Formats: sequence, C-alpha cells, structure tokens
Amino acid sequence: MVEARNIGIAVRPPQETCEDDLCPFHGTLPVRGKMFTGVVVKKKMRKTVVVRRRFTKFVRKYKRFERRRGAISARLPPCIQVNEGDEVLLAECRPLSKTVSFVVVENRERK
Repeated sequence: MVEARNIGIAVRPPQETCEDDLCPFHGTLPVRGKMFTGVVVKKKMRKTVVVRRRFTKFVRKYKRFERRRGAISARLPPCIQVNEGDEVLLAECRPLSKTVSFVVVENRERK
C-alpha cells in the first residue's frame, strides 16, 4: 500500500490508493495558490467534475453586495469518491487542460 504524501494542506488524506500520476496524494501533481469550496453539479466527464461556487461581489454604485455564482471544472482523482450534490474542497494546480486548473482534495459530504 502506498502511503499518501503530505500536500501541505490540512485535509484528511483519502483512504483508498490510486496509480494516477495527476493525483496530489499518490502522484506528482503539486498544489498551490487558491482554494475554494463548492458543490458538485456534474460528474459526466471522465476524471473531471463541475463544481459550482457561490460568492458575493460588492457593487460600489449602490453600496451593496450581490450574490453571484460560477462553475469551475476540476480534476477528480480516482482515490476520492464524490457524487453530485457533495461539497468538495478544490486546490489550484498547474493547468491540466484548457479549462481544468483545479483538483479535488477533499470530499466534505454535505449535511
């Protein structure tokens, strides 16, 4: 059994192991920069999920905040199990494709 390496973020390492080179725990993919939490809305691509995150933006003209949302495509390592509706933690990595620059590092399983 391969021991999960320390990725520098305080998250629980996955229980399963994988042979994926683009896994931050069992491969060589480094993580750095921004981190987001969001909800998985699509899991139809192979090894990729679409995560929706909600945030607020300040509008100076009206001195109010407005709610916004955005969708982020993220790499899903085989050792992390998620379903649509689960809350996940994303970490930034190097660009893996045209739209994927984040990787799922933890499943927070919404309550």
